Amino acid sequence: MLSYRHAFHAGNHADVLKHLVLMQLLDYFNQKDKPYWAIDTHAGAGVYALDTGYAMQNAEYQTGIARLLARDDLPAALAAYVGLVRQLNPTAALRVYPGSPWIAQHLLREQDQLRLFELHPTDSQHLSANFADAGRRVKVQNIDGFAGLKANLPPAPRRGLVLIDPSYEEKQDYQRVPAALKDALKRFATGTYAVWYPLLQRHEAQHFVTALKNVQEKAWLNVSLTVHTPKADGFGMHGSGMFILNPPWTLRASLQAVMPYLVKVLGQDGGAGFVLEGA
Repeated sequence: MLSYRHAFHAGNHADVLKHLVLMQLLDYFNQKDKPYWAIDTHAGAGVYALDTGYAMQNAEYQTGIARLLARDDLPAALAAYVGLVRQLNPTAALRVYPGSPWIAQHLLREQDQLRLFELHPTDSQHLSANFADAGRRVKVQNIDGFAGLKANLPPAPRRGLVLIDPSYEEKQDYQRVPAALKDALKRFATGTYAVWYPLLQRHEAQHFVTALKNVQEKAWLNVSLTVHTPKADGFGMHGSGMFILNPPWTLRASLQAVMPYLVKVLGQDGGAGFVLEGA
């Protein structure tokens, strides 16, 4: 149950898409002075070393963030994302990759708060250590993220952004995520909810987006990036997506401008492409 470690995949194409969208959402929330909460249900370790440990085994970042760092023609949204990664890597070498919690903390303002949940005991310890000096604005808990979400809705300022990105190694996650969204909307109907999901050939994954669309008839946006043709043996992730409930009105146009570029730079064969749809 707790075998998954995001460090294996840090900085890969899925992280690029997830963190690009996350930054777009946070930037939009920051346009209003009113405070908000950012809630990360599966926060991981918060920051990941790329030159040691798990990340070195498959070096997935080399076909993700590393490809963007080598470019000098980045669209504005991607340039901002890459600039944030460079802040953790002041020298030319790419040694550290920021997880969603680090990105959120960097973009949140003094009046905003961050709630981080991580169930894996080791990753939770790393997360707590990485945010030990973050102050009272950041709260880290070693609990199940779905339970943590339920306990924190609605947020005190009645303004909030929720990121849900479990590993999906357990098939139950494909049912737990839609159920958590339905419950969350009852508690906090005006919140923005961003769900990351993998593109896999397993049955549950192929029907997952339909289940997400059924949570709420309108006010949703779905974007996915495929980086290569699915493998003949059926194994492996060939892309990923982000499904957003109550998205900012600016998000679709922003992604429309960026996704063709990501296909060109991160695509590995003729099967690369993207989907952008909404209601």
